[in-house]
Formats: sequence, C-alpha cells, structure tokens
Amino acid sequence: MRSATTNRKTAETAISAELELDGKGMSQVKTGIGFFDHMLTLMAKHGLFDLMLNCNGDLEVDQHHSVEDTGIVLGQAFKKALGDKAGITRYATITTPMDEALSFISVDISGRPYLVYHVDGLKDKIGSFDTELAKEFFQAFAIHAGMTIHINLAYGENSHHIIESIFKGFGRALDQAVSLNDRIDGIPSTKGSL
Repeated sequence: MRSATTNRKTAETAISAELELDGKGMSQVKTGIGFFDHMLTLMAKHGLFDLMLNCNGDLEVDQHHSVEDTGIVLGQAFKKALGDKAGITRYATITTPMDEALSFISVDISGRPYLVYHVDGLKDKIGSFDTELAKEFFQAFAIHAGMTIHINLAYGENSHHIIESIFKGFGRALDQAVSLNDRIDGIPSTKGSL
C-alpha cells in the first residue's frame, strides 16, 4: 500500500495530511481558503489519489503561509508514499483544457526539485484567493517531493479556468508519473537511484 501520513506544526500553521496514491480520487480538504480547497479537491479527483488534509493557518495575516505550507506537507507525503520509487513510470506530460484555457504540465520524479512556471495574465484574486500563491504552492511541492515540474499556460482568459486547468492537469500528471509499470525493473534511472 503506497500511502503516507504527514504532519507539520509551526507558529504559522498546523497541517495534517493522509495520502493514498492508489486511490479513487476521494478527498476531504479543509484549509480555510475556499478556492484552494476546491483546487486541491480537483487535483485529488483527477489524480485518482485519496487525500485527507486539514490546515489551520494564520489567515488573519494572509493566505501565504497556509498555501505554501500545504505544498510542503503534500510534497513530503508524496515523497514518503513513493518509497524507493521502484517500478514507477516516473515521467508524465499532460495537456488539460478548461473551457477557453489550455495548460501543459510535465512531471519528472527525479529527486531533483525544480519548478518552471509560465503562467501570465491572471487577475490578482479569485474570490479571496491570491492567485500568485498558486506558484508558491507548486514551488513548495516540487522542493519537498523532489520533483521537476513544468507548468506552462498555452492560453486562457478566465483566471478561474486557468488555475483549474493547471490543478486538474497536475493531478493527472502525478497519477501517470507515480503509476507502477510492470515492465520497469527496479528504479527507473541508469544511475540506479532517484
């Protein structure tokens, strides 16, 4: 069973997460940020992993700590659930439309954290959500999961649709990259480790 439980408590946030990689897309997400909860729920649904996540953060300051720290905890959970990474597909590239928006997501579970994020033209806010925090989430996730992640927006007009396309695509890319392939013998790297 490829699963993980991760907890993180600081002066700014207290976060707990339970993750099952080979799930059905079931989730219960509570961060106190409605739009972010919606995006994480979509990510789990389309990534077909089960996720229980609770974040109590200092929202009276702003949303930054809650969003970034959630990326840290989820990245750690994915890394832990993957174990030694034997037999995983490792790579995935996904194109995801959402009405007029189209995004491309590429993932490499390489052990080398890196984020490329080319998303322009977003409004400052969607509801109360600061749209610049989407990049902070993916940056924190990439670092703590040890993944290379490329997120590129081809085009789009509606900020909600753009970010929804990205989170759905990220979930789908994670699903493919973490999936087991019985043709892969051991670690999918000529180095012998990831």
